[in-house]
Amino acid sequence: MQTIGLIGGMSWESTAFYYRLINERVRDRVGKLHSAPLLLYSYDFQEIKEMQYAGRWREAATSLSEIARRLESAGARAIVLCTNTMHKLAPEIMASVTVPFIHIGDATAERIRAKGYRRVGLLGTRFTMEEDFYIDRLRAHDLDAMIPPADERAEVNRIIYDELCLGTVAAPSRRCYQGAMAALVERGAECIILGCTEITMLVGPDDTSVETFDTTAIHAETAADFAIG
Repeated sequence: MQTIGLIGGMSWESTAFYYRLINERVRDRVGKLHSAPLLLYSYDFQEIKEMQYAGRWREAATSLSEIARRLESAGARAIVLCTNTMHKLAPEIMASVTVPFIHIGDATAERIRAKGYRRVGLLGTRFTMEEDFYIDRLRAHDLDAMIPPADERAEVNRIIYDELCLGTVAAPSRRCYQGAMAALVERGAECIILGCTEITMLVGPDDTSVETFDTTAIHAETAADFAIG
């Protein structure tokens, strides 16, 4: 198997899912006591959040690119960035290494297109929902992304940073997400992208009337499949 380099800690709550899901996929596909060869760098997420909210994206790109190079030098044969939002910096990270970069947007879009959907509802951080880097990646796969209105986006974002990234799962927040997804479906969304790696902690297939696509699970499974070859 090939070694995967994970850039995690954004937040560590969701990075823990990656570790488990990747190894479960390898176990299920390869059998016996097999598990995935992994290298993990885990960030102090408070530092990343401060860069995000201050708009210090160049600084963040430099830091993530350096970590990707270090993982490659340590033997990683592919890089996995364990977060949706920081894929804003995917071009810089990809340019810094020679090994493949497994893009969470591509992996998710390919899974959605295989199911025949085209109009998707997107939940995530405000950066993921409101900026072009993620939605354009979906458009490249001929997907039409829909996002909640501004007030709902603000609350979806707040719940991610103030609750889920701290391991807090609250019933009122689940109802908020359920309502946001229902509204997207009413507007024509054929499926929902859980476009933040922490959202899987809060909602899932039983919380909406259409199919959900858990980016955490999809990304982890894609990484595991690469490792297996």
